Amino acid sequence: MAANDPQPNPVSGNVLLYERPEPLDARRHGNLGLSKTDKPFGFVAKQHFVPLHVGEFGPASVNYPIIFAGEARAPLAVVGITAGENLFVAEDGGYRPGVYVPAFIRRYPFVGALDEVAQKMVVCIDRASDLWIEGGGDVPLFENGQPTEFTKSCIEFCGQFDADRRQTDLFVKMLTDLDLFESRQTTFTPRMAEGVAGEPQLVAEFFGVSEEKLKALPTDKFLELRDNGGLGQIYAHLISLFCWDRLVAESLTRRGQTL
Repeated sequence: MAANDPQPNPVSGNVLLYERPEPLDARRHGNLGLSKTDKPFGFVAKQHFVPLHVGEFGPASVNYPIIFAGEARAPLAVVGITAGENLFVAEDGGYRPGVYVPAFIRRYPFVGALDEVAQKMVVCIDRASDLWIEGGGDVPLFENGQPTEFTKSCIEFCGQFDADRRQTDLFVKMLTDLDLFESRQTTFTPRMAEGVAGEPQLVAEFFGVSEEKLKALPTDKFLELRDNGGLGQIYAHLISLFCWDRLVAESLTRRGQTL
């Protein structure tokens, strides 16, 4: 919080990409607006993975490997092979045409956060974003002290985002309870100058659904996954892993290398 900020910031927690979240407030942000740009994604240009909701697995699987990471088995869309490189964001801040943009990116610079004083979730904005303009900008947040239709739609989007996150938590818990996760790796084999294959190189280690464990499920559990929609999401995750080769190839091409 800046030293001259007239109000305390009661929100807590750290969220990827958000540097200075502030609860959305008509008094504090009544003169604030967003700049209107066709290339607004520069903020994620150096992020090589993005959180993903289970409902996004289908459209995301066409473009990104979908993995599960950490103790929480958090679902992530892999958007780059090396730290600091997003292969889908151009230098001018544009997102690659025709590619699915995860909701986590589309939500920015709005976010839900915990208000420790009121003990409830509130909608915040990342005040550190360079998308903001004092004086209303191209898209004002408030008019006559009331949220604009744009702001209302962003608040609604954040509410749906949090609901989707809770659904994702339930999905991950279901996979954990069924013991379907396994540790996985993805590698590539470089070609040497003389055309022979080099030593396999490790690209990433992550958690994924085990196809063997899935096949070994009791019939009633398998049918339960089919009926509650979980099976389709699992297949989307498994199919998405074929995107690793394309991502590796593109990353190497940028460096003047080949598979």
